[in-house]
Amino acid sequence: MLKLRLSRGGTKKRPVYKVVVADSRFARDGRFIEKVGFFNPLLPKDKKERVGLEAERIKYWLGQGAQPTTRVARILGENELMPMPANGNNPKKAVPKKERKKEGEDSPAAAPKAEAAPAAEAPKEEAPKAEAAPAAEAPKEEQK
Repeated sequence: MLKLRLSRGGTKKRPVYKVVVADSRFARDGRFIEKVGFFNPLLPKDKKERVGLEAERIKYWLGQGAQPTTRVARILGENELMPMPANGNNPKKAVPKKERKKEGEDSPAAAPKAEAAPAAEAPKEEAPKAEAAPAAEAPKEEQK
């Protein structure tokens, strides 16, 4: 299967990527069929030197059935060579847990869950207390 993907170049901590057409079985930085562009993530987003693409060749390879990776699909979507892909699942793992909980309480979607949880917990709490109370009293009688 053909893929449009990024191949890493540059030095340590200074990446520069080539946009290449490669067989999906080839190594990321290994053999490729054709170089069709470049991507420099270190430059600001508003600079035109950040991304360079050969539009004609990319359209040709897309017509041949090459599938872009998620990052390449976004780059192509930003340059209007294909429709912009839908945003994926992006959990807020980078946000500290306490702040995530605060955000969850503020949202209206979290409110019904919060109301349902105490109602479900209340009967569970009552039943163990009723069972625990006689069990707690029995050892006291044996001790006396």
